[in-house]
Formats: sequence, structure tokens, C-alpha cells
Amino acid sequence: MTIISPSILSLDFTQLNTQMEAVNASQAQWLHYDVMDGHFVPNLTFGPDILKAFRKLTDCELDVHLMITDPETYAPVFIKAGAQWLTFHYEAMENAEACRKLAKQLRQWGVKPGISIKPKTPVEVLKDLWQDFDLVLVMSVEPGFGGQQFDPSALEKIAQLRAWAQAENADLRIEVDGGINAETGKLCKQAGADVLVAGNYIFKNNIVDAVDSLC
Repeated sequence: MTIISPSILSLDFTQLNTQMEAVNASQAQWLHYDVMDGHFVPNLTFGPDILKAFRKLTDCELDVHLMITDPETYAPVFIKAGAQWLTFHYEAMENAEACRKLAKQLRQWGVKPGISIKPKTPVEVLKDLWQDFDLVLVMSVEPGFGGQQFDPSALEKIAQLRAWAQAENADLRIEVDGGINAETGKLCKQAGADVLVAGNYIFKNNIVDAVDSLC
């Protein structure tokens, strides 16, 4: 079953309660929470206190994406605030061994580790890394802002990751984020993705209907 993870980056905070009631009434199972530091990506978003507030508003699993320069320092802060899945960027780390070390630490802290790559990063960098993670997040737009167009190069990356996982009979979640709608979501699912992150498509339309169209 496809997991839908609405991205609160596109939520209308003047309609917070109403929109979250709709998310809770939909088939969404996760809630995607983007953390941006204005350094790793050119935007600033949400801190841990807002994550704590969302924990009170939903039973969805909290899917936290750290788009920050120093995930080692801030990961425990967001875990304490309620993160259940925590994804950091390959590009933010010194090397592959640092990625493995942080993944192991995240498991010890009781969350499921994820790793993400930007559109210009080849999927091959994960060939010897993906097995250390429960989730790989393929960015289909440049991270930092919502509302961008889907980059079709993500489909090849998704397909390669799924092939690796199937070859090892591994239970890997493959998530895709950026420009997701009913059309691009279908392409991603066909390529092998099983978690779809969508922001504008969900929160700027009828939320329940939009989620249903992605399932």
C-alpha cells in the first residue's frame, strides 16, 4: 500500500485546525515535516516546538526531513520533539562512514533512519549505503521551496533503488518528494516508490480527495 505523507510546508497556518482535521480524516498515514536551516538550503522553516504541536494534532507518523548542515547535532532535538522517521541528507555528511554512524545512532535513539539525495546527486552514492537505512528519500526538486516542477530523473533513481532492495529481499521504504500530483505520483509508484510526499497538491485542493488520488 502506498503511504501518503502530506507536507506541512504547504499547509495554510491560518486554517491549521481545519486542514489537520481533513488530513486526519484522509488516508494519509504520515505527516512530512521539513526542517531547513537557511544554510544547507536557502530557506528557513520549522523548529522542534512546532513539531511538538503537530504531535498533539495527529496520530500520523511524523516523517521529519532534516535539510540542514549539521544533522548530528539537531537530530536528537527533533527526536525528543516527536520524530518517528528521521531523514538527513547524504550531501550534508563528511563521508559514507559518517552516514552509517548517524544511522546507527538514530536506531539507538528509537527512530527509523532515512537518507536523502538531491536531484543532481547520482543514486550510485547509495549503492553501499542504502542497507543501513529504513528509508531512502529521492528529491524530485531542488530542496528548499515548495511548488516546483517534478524532475523526471528521479524515476530512474527510484527504479534503481527498488531493484537493489528486491535483489536483497530488503524491506526498504522509497520516498519521493517534489512536484507530486496524481500524474507524477503514479509514475513514481510504477518506478517503485511506496511513500509519496505532496504539499501544494494536497493543501491547495480538497485534502481528502487529493490524498485519495495518490493512494
